[in-house]
Amino acid sequence: MFKTISKLFLTVAVTLTATFSLHAEDDVTAAYNTATYTDAKTVKANLEKAGFEVLTSYSPAKLKELSVMVFTSADLKALATKKTRGFAAVQRVVVNSETKEVRVTNPEYWLKGFLQDDYKEGDAKPVSDAIVKALGTLTATQDVVESDNLNGYHFMVGMPYYEDMNEIAEGDDLVATLHKNAKKKQLLFEIKLANGSTLVGLALKKRTEKFVKKIGMQNALALPYTVLIEDGKAYALHAKYYVAYSYPLLSMGEFMGIATMPGAVEKDLTKFFKQH
Repeated sequence: MFKTISKLFLTVAVTLTATFSLHAEDDVTAAYNTATYTDAKTVKANLEKAGFEVLTSYSPAKLKELSVMVFTSADLKALATKKTRGFAAVQRVVVNSETKEVRVTNPEYWLKGFLQDDYKEGDAKPVSDAIVKALGTLTATQDVVESDNLNGYHFMVGMPYYEDMNEIAEGDDLVATLHKNAKKKQLLFEIKLANGSTLVGLALKKRTEKFVKKIGMQNALALPYTVLIEDGKAYALHAKYYVAYSYPLLSMGEFMGIATMPGAVEKDLTKFFKQH
């Protein structure tokens, strides 16, 4: 009888553990997935075959082993047309030729964060399915956040939220001003959205972008930095929000180690829109 009770107890314990583990996995969302390694040229070709438009291929901080590709699709652009939601128009992948890793953004994580209350369950599925078609089987990384916290994410008390973005410029024709000020290698991509907004990707100064070497090149696909031009204003996600959201495993010590970076980002971006 003792053996029977012990066996029953063990069965219940295993079931509860399995159930808890399942729920624990369901309650978090990974920022990134990894895919089987292929070179950057092949990744780009496979994304295009799956229906994506690859907007740029870029090496942050001039790190030649890294190739970051920013890509979009009709589904992404359609989701990004509501006010201040234009940042959701792109997804990203980084190919590291040195470590032989391919890491891609998880659409559910980024769309929930950038669409906020406008996100509806299932919005990410067509994009996720197309990424699997392009890159094959994906494995979630350990960069996770509790799913319920994605909408209202912030690094800690007193830190900015998604909506606390920086207004870096205001004017009648900010796109023209940007074109006048930015060099070809600085203005990496430009997307016109159906609501009249424009999303651009900008290369920052090499010194500014070097923060990825300090806190982890595996998530260097956080770059290039994006700016949303909408209703006569240019908006950038606050770096204290965006970098923390891009690096969910970031420690307070690591965050303090790049304390000057948020100011440098804003300074670099503002120069692109300076009226001469």
